[in-house]
Order: sequence, then C-alpha cells, then structure tokens
Amino acid sequence: MKTIIHLIFLILLTIPVQSQEQSKIAKVTVYLDGAEINRTAKVNIESGTTELTFNKLSPHIDESSIQISGLNGASILSINYGINYLSKQKQTDSIVKLKEELKIINAKIQEQYDLISGFNEEMSLIQNNKRLGNETEVVNLDQLKAFANYFRKRITELKKDINSSNSKIRDYELEKSDVVNQLNEFTVDEKIQTGEIKLKLNTNKAKSLNLKISYNIKEAGWFPIYDLKANEINKPIRLEYKAHVYQNTGCEWSNVKLILSTGDPNTNNEKPILNPKFLNFISPYSNYNSKRSTRSYNYKYNPLVKTVTGVVTSSSDGLPLPGVTVIEKGTTNGTQTDFDGRYTLKTSGNEELIYSYVGMDNEVLPIHSSIMNVSLNEGDQLEEVVVTGYATSTNDSFKYSPTVYSEDIVNSLYGKAAGITLRGSNTVNGKSNLLYIVDGVAVKASAAKNINPDTIESIEVLKDSRATAIYGNRASNGVFIIKTLNSSKRKINDLGVVVETGITNTRFEIEEKYTIPSDGDITVIEINNFDVPTKYDYFAAPVLNENVFLTAKIGNWEKYNLLPAEANIYFEGSYSGKTNINPGATTDSLTISLGVDPNIIVKRTQNKDFKKSTFIGNNKVVYKAFDIEVRNNKTTDIQLTLLDRIPLTQDRSIKLDDINTGNSQYDKEKGLLQWIIDLKSGESQKVKHSYSVKYPNGKRINL
Repeated sequence: MKTIIHLIFLILLTIPVQSQEQSKIAKVTVYLDGAEINRTAKVNIESGTTELTFNKLSPHIDESSIQISGLNGASILSINYGINYLSKQKQTDSIVKLKEELKIINAKIQEQYDLISGFNEEMSLIQNNKRLGNETEVVNLDQLKAFANYFRKRITELKKDINSSNSKIRDYELEKSDVVNQLNEFTVDEKIQTGEIKLKLNTNKAKSLNLKISYNIKEAGWFPIYDLKANEINKPIRLEYKAHVYQNTGCEWSNVKLILSTGDPNTNNEKPILNPKFLNFISPYSNYNSKRSTRSYNYKYNPLVKTVTGVVTSSSDGLPLPGVTVIEKGTTNGTQTDFDGRYTLKTSGNEELIYSYVGMDNEVLPIHSSIMNVSLNEGDQLEEVVVTGYATSTNDSFKYSPTVYSEDIVNSLYGKAAGITLRGSNTVNGKSNLLYIVDGVAVKASAAKNINPDTIESIEVLKDSRATAIYGNRASNGVFIIKTLNSSKRKINDLGVVVETGITNTRFEIEEKYTIPSDGDITVIEINNFDVPTKYDYFAAPVLNENVFLTAKIGNWEKYNLLPAEANIYFEGSYSGKTNINPGATTDSLTISLGVDPNIIVKRTQNKDFKKSTFIGNNKVVYKAFDIEVRNNKTTDIQLTLLDRIPLTQDRSIKLDDINTGNSQYDKEKGLLQWIIDLKSGESQKVKHSYSVKYPNGKRINL
C-alpha cells in the first residue's frame, strides 16, 4: 500500500503545475512595417515543472520571434504559440459604447413597431365592430352621430400615431446607419480570436520571476509625414517631422512607451548570389527578355492614402506617356494615363500599384503617397519568351531557438547620483528647476529622466558660480551634465525625443507615453523639427511644363535622418499643396518643390522664320529654333534656373548640326541647356537656341 501511495506521489510530481497569467505591454518598438511588443509579467513558480499560459494576446504574432528573459535561473523546457478561437479580444471603449448605442436604437425601433402593431389591432377591432344595434333594436340618430364621431376621431388618431411611429423609425434608421458606418470605420471584427503563449519552465526551488516577453507582429507600423513651412525666401525653412502610427493587432497598446524605428524586419535580408551567365543559341521563333535587377526602394505602404494622382513619364526623354495602365496589384481596379500622362485612381485597400506600358519595363510600387510620379524605363528587345513553372510550399511547423536574456538590473537616473544635494532647498530628486544638459544639449527634466540608465557613461553636477559662469542664470539652481554612451549617435532634440542613429536604422524614443487603440486609425506624433538652411530658387523647364516652380535646396540633408515621404507645403502662412521628399536621390543636396508661382511667366515658342525643311540628296534636313521669354511680375527681384535641351542621336544615320546654344551652359553628353537668369521686378528677358537634324528621306524620327 505504501508503495502505491509513493508511486502516485511521484506521478503527481511529474505533472506540471498549470496557471493562467496576466501580462501587460510595457514598451512597443514600431517599425515601418510591423512592431516588436515587449510585455512584462510577475509570476510565482513552484519547484519542479510549471506551465504558464499568457492569453488575450494578438493573433498576428510571428511565432519564431518570441523571446523570454528574466528567468532568474529557471530553465525553459518549451514554448508554444497558438490561437484560441473560443476567446475573443476585448474591444475598445469607443466600440463598446457604439455597440451599446446600437442596442438602444434597435430597442427604440422595435418599440415603434410594437406600437404600430397595437394601433393596427385597434383599427381592426373598430372596423370589425361597426354594426350598430340588432334586428329588434333600432339605433337612434343621436347614437349614430356619437358613434360616427368616435369612429372618425379614433381612426384619425390611430393613423396619426402610425405615421408618427413610422417617422420615428426612419429617424432611428438614419441614426443606426451612422453608428454602423462608424463601427465599420473602426474595422470591427466580431470573430477576432486571441493568441496564447504557453511557457513550460523548470526550477529546483520555488521562485518569483519578473518575466519579459517580446515578439514581433504585423498589422502595425508607422510612416513619416513632413510639414514644410516657409514664410520668406530669405529665411530658413521649417521642417516638422511627424510619425503616423497605426495598429490593428487586436490588442490595445495602453499607456506604453513607444520607440519608432526606421528598420523593417520584414525586408528580405538575403544577399543575392551572382552566378556565371552562359550564352547559348536560342530558337529564332522565340522571344527572350532578360530579367532586370531588383529595384532598391525605401518606400513603405501608407494606409492613409485613399486616392493617388501623378504623372507617368519616359525616363529616356522625360516626356509624358499617355495610355499607361495603372492598376492595383491583385485587383481589377485600375485606370489609364491621359494625353498628358496624368492619372487619378481611388484605391481599394491593396498595398501596391503596377504601371505597365508597351515597350517599357513594368514598375511595381507600394502606395506610399497621394502623389506618385513615375518614370518608366525602356524594356529590353523581345527575343525569347521563357515560360517557367514554379511551385511554392508552406511549412506550418516551427522550431524554437529562444534567446534567453540575463536578468536586467534597472537603476533609475537619480539612483546613479544618489545623495548629491545642490545649494538651497532644490535637490537632485524630482526638482524641475534644475538645468539638464544631455550630450551638450539642454533638455527638459522629464526627458533626462527618460534616459535608459544603461546608456549613461557619466554624470557631472555643477553648482554655484561654476554653473552660472558656463550656462548663465538658468543654471542658478544647479546643472546636471549627462554624457551617454555613443553620444555621437544618441541625441535628444527639443521635443524630448531621443534620436539614436544605428548602423542600419534610426530610432526615435518618444518621451510621452501613448495609448494606441487597435482600430487602424492614425495617431500623429511629432518626432523632430529643424530650421533648415535653405537656398531658394525658381525653376522652369518649359519644354515639359510652362509653370514656374519655387524650389528649396537643402545641403547636407543626410544628417536629418529623413525617409521618403509626402510633405505638406505651407508658404507665407497658407497651405500650398503637397510634394514628395526623396532622400534616396544620389545628389549632394535635396531639392524640394514648394509649388507654382503664377507671377513668373515663361513662354516657349518655335521660331516660325526658322521652321523649315530641305532635301539634300537622299537626306532630309529639318531646322528648329526656339525662343523662350521669361517675365517677372513679382514685386521682388528673383533668380530663375531655366532648362531646355538639344536632342541626342542614337543612330549614325541621324546627324545633328548647326547647334546654337546661345548663352546657356551646355552639357554635350546629356544635351541639356541651362540658363541662370536674374530678373528684376517687372523685367523680361529672352533666350534662344537652335539646331538642325539630317536623316534619310522616307524615314520618320521622333522630333
């Protein structure tokens, strides 16, 4: 008997203790596509094996990214992630409130239908009992009048009541429609399931653990938006760098610390392998199209864009391409460019656009901006078509190699300088009238407190005359001078945001904590701003567009850690439109278009006296000459950069001659003409250029 009891006891010891544990989100690192969630949980485990279940998590977790730390000597036996289809995500207060409102409206509608039903029953009862008296009893005139009067009045009242109820129902239905539309705006999913992480631990003695759980998810991200504000053309431009953060992960991020990263863990990080290419003979009846290299873009999908407009041009000559097909990838929703290469397309929720044109390489771009101007390259000559079958496979099984972090030792900033007291009643602990200098920049006390203690290299305290001698009266209560590790890569800006420049990405550590609901809506966070030294210029290329554009040229733009994004332009206090910032351009300066200035007129005309064609032998000669006139109708003097071009030949039988570039700067290799024109207020100037083209008679060329 004792042996059996002993065996039962041993069996019970081998069964893991199971428990449901609560965890909360402490920090979220949001990538351009996706996010890393950092949760914390306090748990107690007994000696032996314990199985912990962390539920109510997002159903969009990347299983292979789960990491556990804070084990305090306990060992991980297994980690499993799964979906709980019986458990539903908690919905936001806004959604719960709307659903309650919807219930109330439905109840009011049903109440009116019930009243109408009662009114109809009463009308039916009255109409079925209209007969007065019987065969032996005669109804007198007074009784008849009284009944007729009652019948008329009551039927009229009932019909009015029915009409009133129907009117209320219509009003309630309109109100209900508004609530339903708002719920649809929140992308409410009644059947959204939850994720669960099951963690099996083993320890030789009971312990209390402060676990940290991190994992990556999709259905979240951020994208940049810029505000460019220029008040005068002789002053720096103000650039406000804003992040639009969104998430639809199924879990609300409540009062969490946010870090925005320009990294993207979903990017294909496999480097290409270049193998030898062997030439061989192919069938003369087949076509061959060599595969072009994968383009390098830094554009990311912007879910805020609902309508895309732009111009499609040819990369070879910059001319607009009419008839280009623009279609949302994976759908039939598309359009074509008009004669001027312009297009407008309302998007339907997909993430990419495909641009296709006969003789041109297709271009596939993420929908990143409401303005998407695209240049298409000429395709290779079709010599062979190779049709290759391919197959894909999926593997739903995962193997874990969790990274186990050592226990973090958290020390507060003030703990690193414990016991230091400055003159007077102001101490280090918690006084906001101290001056904080972090890596040479004065910051708010809250920003200094937000610094990760592990990144602090040294703290120096100045007081009395030493402090005021260096920093003036603002340092009269003392100065904290904090130097961080890798301070050349970590800066705190005026907004209290820690900007850390890494090897491959930039991180913005936001001082204020945020609550981001899981509804796909946008939360706007300003992460930086600059007064950017700017060279203003007016620009015109009338061969393509006779409008004159005000441009702002920014030098050393790479130090601002900008991403390709849309920018709102404000000039002289008014909204002027949108433009795109593309830091990926391989130039030493970043030029931004601030919009069209209608007060500067440019007109390009072909000189009629010089428009002629002649024949020399078997060749035709065409003479071309152009006049470009510019006028400044502004009240201030301006400088205008004017561009035009002389065509280049790609065939030896096409000859260019009699080239007259006037007083322009002429780039022979590109055929581009440039004039830098200074125009006083009210002044006009004219420039000229001309050339001739000789080519075989009977041929046509693209003049």
